[in-house]
Amino acid sequence: MKELLIRGADHLLTMDDQRRELTGADVLIRGGTVAGVGSDLQSDAPVLDATGCVVTPGLVNTHHHLYQSLTRAVPGGQDALLFGWLQTLYPIWARFTPEHFFTSAEVGLCELALSGCTLSSDHLYLYPNGARLEDTIHAAAEVGLRFHPTRGAMSIGVSRGGLPPDDLVEREADILEDCIRVIDAFHDPADGSMCRVGVAPCSPFSVSRDLMRDAAVLARDKGVMMHTHLAENDEDIAYSLETFGCRPGQYAEELGWVGPDVWHAHCVKLDASEQALFARTKTGVAHCPCSNCRLGSGIAPVRAMRDAGVPVGLGVDGSASNDAGNLVAEARQAMLLQRVASGADAMSAREALEIATRGGAEVLGRSDCGRIEPGARADIAIWDVSGIEAAGSWDPAALLLAGPVTVRDLLVEGRVIVRDGQVQTLDMAGLIARQNRLAADLRETL
Repeated sequence: MKELLIRGADHLLTMDDQRRELTGADVLIRGGTVAGVGSDLQSDAPVLDATGCVVTPGLVNTHHHLYQSLTRAVPGGQDALLFGWLQTLYPIWARFTPEHFFTSAEVGLCELALSGCTLSSDHLYLYPNGARLEDTIHAAAEVGLRFHPTRGAMSIGVSRGGLPPDDLVEREADILEDCIRVIDAFHDPADGSMCRVGVAPCSPFSVSRDLMRDAAVLARDKGVMMHTHLAENDEDIAYSLETFGCRPGQYAEELGWVGPDVWHAHCVKLDASEQALFARTKTGVAHCPCSNCRLGSGIAPVRAMRDAGVPVGLGVDGSASNDAGNLVAEARQAMLLQRVASGADAMSAREALEIATRGGAEVLGRSDCGRIEPGARADIAIWDVSGIEAAGSWDPAALLLAGPVTVRDLLVEGRVIVRDGQVQTLDMAGLIARQNRLAADLRETL
């Protein structure tokens, strides 16, 4: 649709530089961007009535493993810590085929869309049985979400002291070669890009120093962003101290893994010196509160990081460790955990929503997303607050305190992806049936 007018939103949270909030507001969309914001805008464009609704920028998911949507609530991993959880799931993931990766990505992205997400990253670090990164890229194109896939990798298997089984690791030369291939084939650096590719060795305990260093050199040569897991829990810190003789933040700095083109997942155990390093270098953090709770990793010091100036976005993490992919619920959890850790005034509903929108866009290097203002991309979530969830609310814009967890409508690049709470781009009944069949087949092979 070339032009569209969102008319009469009860409340509009722009997340612009002034953090303006407007009532009775309209948004004019033209050519995939926001052309106007205000009251009583005049246009002959088709109208999308937003009466009874709160309008926000689309939410941004900065960390996910979409393939894990096929392994939710696996019994052996339900009550395990991170390393034991991984060891339970690795043998299952080793059986995945390209169909598993494609289907689970579609499921995960649809789930995100229904929760208000318009832009998602993904960290795919294992490639068994002919799988390739484009299995997920094609899925995102089908769903219609803006996508930042990262070419992950594992190179140190259990026989060399690593955590993953040997049949899930790759030769480092092959990893770097395939990073170049997918960047050249799919990365689009332009404003409004629907696909930007990143480089993402899985973690310090599954790749070598050389691969971390070489991946950073490659990424900067290609002008793409870099991503990995860091300082996720106490085991992670102990491994770093024993193996590398330093804390994870020091290890990252030594290998060139800090800077505005880098973001790390979790960072639950960053100490004050590491937080200062990330603030000074503008290194981003993907905060994954539900997964951190699920795996018992702890509460990330988001309040301290934000106060220090660390860029922070939200991530749902993989659905094998969440076990959901609802980004607005993730924002609420982020808010509540900071209050548990630091008091009821530690984080407001508006600040948590800012982290989920503008914050995530900044972490991913997308100054064209995460806000509603002229020139920004038309990635917009429309929340119906006339229902039971918000009944009696004195502040409809405080969505994370009293509001729906499913969008009424979702627009990406001005295109309607969700309408009246239903994904418009895929046959959802058929997709769910296909996902359940694949999950059942995996269970039968164990």
